[in-house]
Amino acid sequence: MRIQRPGPVAVVLALLVGAFLLLPLLAVVPISFTPGRMLALPRGTLSLTHYRTLIDNPDWLNAILLSARIGLLTSLVSTVLATSFALGIWMLQPRFAQALVGFVLLPMIVPPVVSAMTLYFLLTGMSQFSQAVGFDSVVGVTLAHVVMTVPFAVVMVLVALAQLDRRIDLAARGLGATVTQRIFRIILPNIAFGVATAALLVFVLSWEEIGVTLFITSVDAITLPRLMWMGLRDNVDPAIAAISVVLIVITTLVLVTRMALQRRPEFEEE
Repeated sequence: MRIQRPGPVAVVLALLVGAFLLLPLLAVVPISFTPGRMLALPRGTLSLTHYRTLIDNPDWLNAILLSARIGLLTSLVSTVLATSFALGIWMLQPRFAQALVGFVLLPMIVPPVVSAMTLYFLLTGMSQFSQAVGFDSVVGVTLAHVVMTVPFAVVMVLVALAQLDRRIDLAARGLGATVTQRIFRIILPNIAFGVATAALLVFVLSWEEIGVTLFITSVDAITLPRLMWMGLRDNVDPAIAAISVVLIVITTLVLVTRMALQRRPEFEEE
């Protein structure tokens, strides 16, 4: 198959746009090597002091581990819920499918402040019954993140299902396959990459979520974005620049790996 490649003008424009978007992110790299105690560009001397702070200060490690745990739980629950919903819409094709999808996508439309206030009152009400699942708890933060991320996962899975030939499912159904067999042996294997992409997207959204988290946490469930926000508000800790660089590197590696995995089938087909 012949592949059309962009011309030199398109490449130059793409590079300029990429540089415009990435340069503000790269500006934090030299700041992370400053030896001072405030956020500022280093003057002559570079230091790894603030990277060492990330290791020596247990607050950073605890926040990272908590964000990772919440992100994994959110990714698992949101992906299962979104995949189940999308499969139901795709297989059953109910009369009010568009209305159902629109209802599920409401958290994407509602302003984050409104969602944060709603979840705050919900979790504080749940705290009256159990502190483990209410305000300022791991389970409470996970539930809030699930509410905010399920719509994005639904969109990703629906897109993957839209690219699946329905005749494959109809053929399996005609041959006597049960609903369970059709789902786990026919449909899911064909949309596995879309489901995995949805899970990754949900994890990233949960990992970086800060708006809702500020409303539903206090002193016990301190996630990494909340700790970074506290550092900027209280003492402008330069360790924030160091952790930002680490997150940029990790995100870049994840995206490059995902792009490599996504391109591999194309090369195999050729």
